Amino acid sequence: MNFDLSYIIQILPSIIMGLTLHEFSHAYMAYRCWDFTARDLGRVSLNPLKHIDPIGFIFIVLAWFWWAKPVSFNVYNLKDSDSDTIKIASAWPLANAILAIAFSLIFVIIANTISDTTLDRYAYFIDMIYYWIFINWWLFLFNLIPIPPLDGAHIFLTRFKNKPWYAGFYKFWTFALLWILLLESQTSLDILPIWILVRSLSELSLKLFGYSL
Repeated sequence: MNFDLSYIIQILPSIIMGLTLHEFSHAYMAYRCWDFTARDLGRVSLNPLKHIDPIGFIFIVLAWFWWAKPVSFNVYNLKDSDSDTIKIASAWPLANAILAIAFSLIFVIIANTISDTTLDRYAYFIDMIYYWIFINWWLFLFNLIPIPPLDGAHIFLTRFKNKPWYAGFYKFWTFALLWILLLESQTSLDILPIWILVRSLSELSLKLFGYSL
């Protein structure tokens, strides 16, 4: 990935916002499910500093992928460990979709307000909002992939967690996913082919408000 300061500045607010809302959503849902571990660690908060992992943040620039501090919860505090784990894991993808739709509305309002004569003046800002839409839909789809340690694994595979093969499966794919992301970020390979779906969702969310690219 080439270092492009202008591009980093455009996408950085969305990434910080996304990571913060991601972990907050998990922490809040765990709290609602009667596990107070995340609350006691100060994670039921919209303060980015509570959630940002310094190394994961640096990787935004170095390798075009990132992560935050994972939210801890104790399954033994949950009333129904399987269904409540699914609820906790599902909280963020839903929040991501809501955020993408909200940014789509903001994009359409701004795009319809700006005249053709002033379009160039606001092009950078409009592009930035579109990146925010795109990134949130990407995070939505990416986190639904049923590969550990993504949320999708907890949503779709939680009921297999007591199977004898699950621990090895989880460990293997956790490391495999890291290498897949590194390979994708440094090459033109599209190993996790979700980009076309992300683009389609971005265009669809704009069309919801009567705007076509």
